[in-house]
Amino acid sequence: MASKSLVFLLAALLLVATKVSANEQGEKIEINYVKVPEPAAPIPVKAPAPPYKPPTPAPTPPTATPPPPYNPPSPPLPPVKTREDCIPLCGERCKLHSRINLCMRACTTCCGRCKCVPPGTYGNREMCGKCYTEMKTHNNKPKCP
Repeated sequence: MASKSLVFLLAALLLVATKVSANEQGEKIEINYVKVPEPAAPIPVKAPAPPYKPPTPAPTPPTATPPPPYNPPSPPLPPVKTREDCIPLCGERCKLHSRINLCMRACTTCCGRCKCVPPGTYGNREMCGKCYTEMKTHNNKPKCP
């Protein structure tokens, strides 16, 4: 405890001594400000030039497009008599589907009821008639792929 009071006394003595010596020197500091001359007139700034627009070419007259190539109708569908006849036809219909097993199940169901599988991998549903196009799921969506 005595050492703390001794340190405090020395610090107070040092502080008083520093104040006294600073007052004795009495040096005066002067600050001189320099005046900066202002420019005579502001420098004119040029406005930016508008962006370059190339001249637009004259519109070309429309050219006649050739007619699309003739696509012959699909070959006739093989007859479907049993559910086993549906499997190869539905395999061909569903080969590009993202969910092949789901497509195969729906296709074989539709083929078994309607005795028909449309040609190709997508569309052409109307070739199998009303039975195939109007069959719906429980959510009222088309059942047959």
